[in-house]
Amino acid sequence: MTTDSTPLPLPDGALERITKAVDAGFEAQVGFLADFVAIPSLRFEEGAAQDFMAQALRQRGYKVDDWTIRLEDLEHLPGFGPIHGDFSRARSVVGSHHSARTKGRSLILQGHLDVVPTGPVEMWKYHPFDPVIENGWMNGRGAGDMKAGTVAALYALDALKAAGFEPAATVHFQSVIEEESTGLGALSTLQRGYRADVAVLPEPSSLTINRAQVGALWFRLRVRGKPVHVSVAGEGSNAIMAGYDILAALQEMEAEWNARAAQDPVYHDVPHPLNFNAGKIEGGDWASSVPAWCDIDCRMGVLPGQDLEAAKAEIEARVSGAARDHPFLSNNPPEVIWNGFQAEGYVLGPDADPALAVMRAAHAQVMGAGAQIAEHKMTALTDTRFYGLYYDIPAFCIGPTAQNIHGFDERVELESIRKLTVVLALFIAQWCGLNPLRD
Repeated sequence: MTTDSTPLPLPDGALERITKAVDAGFEAQVGFLADFVAIPSLRFEEGAAQDFMAQALRQRGYKVDDWTIRLEDLEHLPGFGPIHGDFSRARSVVGSHHSARTKGRSLILQGHLDVVPTGPVEMWKYHPFDPVIENGWMNGRGAGDMKAGTVAALYALDALKAAGFEPAATVHFQSVIEEESTGLGALSTLQRGYRADVAVLPEPSSLTINRAQVGALWFRLRVRGKPVHVSVAGEGSNAIMAGYDILAALQEMEAEWNARAAQDPVYHDVPHPLNFNAGKIEGGDWASSVPAWCDIDCRMGVLPGQDLEAAKAEIEARVSGAARDHPFLSNNPPEVIWNGFQAEGYVLGPDADPALAVMRAAHAQVMGAGAQIAEHKMTALTDTRFYGLYYDIPAFCIGPTAQNIHGFDERVELESIRKLTVVLALFIAQWCGLNPLRD
């Protein structure tokens, strides 16, 4: 990684030309984003959205790599999270630009197109895959998290071309899946061999930088009871109600972990950075039968530097301890099944300073010389951890302003997308350098 933090000089008039190119292409950009959001790219159903992005990259002349992800290629790699479901159609797509005359530093621009479930559609103001624009905001599932940022990165490159330039270094534009559950889409690009001096992920951030992020563990509580007719319910054991007893014990653990976090060198000033969530529950078969089974999908945050195996052991011990004191579960302990995220936290180190300096310069050129880019510490996580923790590629997020991500009526502010697009274009120009387009 280069230690040079000096932005490469812009050619005369380039700032104005790039800004005008973004503005001139913004209507088309918003239309492209609407088409992208309208594709329901839920987990294991991302194929149509990847087709859309691969076609867009091919039309722009990038060298496109579109491959099916094989779990056997990834299972031995750090950061791997186990998959539960049909992964046979999972794909990653990368469009690469290679400069004939390299002057600057290489770059990965990565966006994920997988989106979380919508919940009951009737509880949305507009259909989640009908991207309605209202009062300067685009509504829709995935509009903010994170299709708008991905499209901003693509159109930032378009603006450079429209202004008569191309990046003077290698740029890999990566469209991945699984960010919301394991991160294996990002991991697959690294396994495939894609590298750069820095990776920028335009996740929604209101044009701020994420200085740190927590990790997360996903697990399933598999609780089994004793089914009987409800008329003699006392002779059985209700797996659903027993599951709630285990959840109460895990909530106590959450409080203890957050008390420890108050002493953490990074997160000591962040209130309640570690969140436990029981996110999905299934159980029972009949209203008049005491339920024999209950499965609860859970998520627990972990601090950067927290050993995952030790954290998993503590969770298992807490579940075991709660079962040991339970009238039924003492002889029928629940099973903890690790699925999905097995993700460590990540903190930006000094190796990110050169890229951050260039990003601050680009931000100031758009927002004004007196506007300083803010930094924050996330209580969620992103794919940046793979790059920074395991492949010595500093990585950070900067993205548009979004609201209600993972909730009803998700939306993204259009003006923030426009500003982000200019910021990214200027960052690319001053990180990678610019060459004039050849005739």
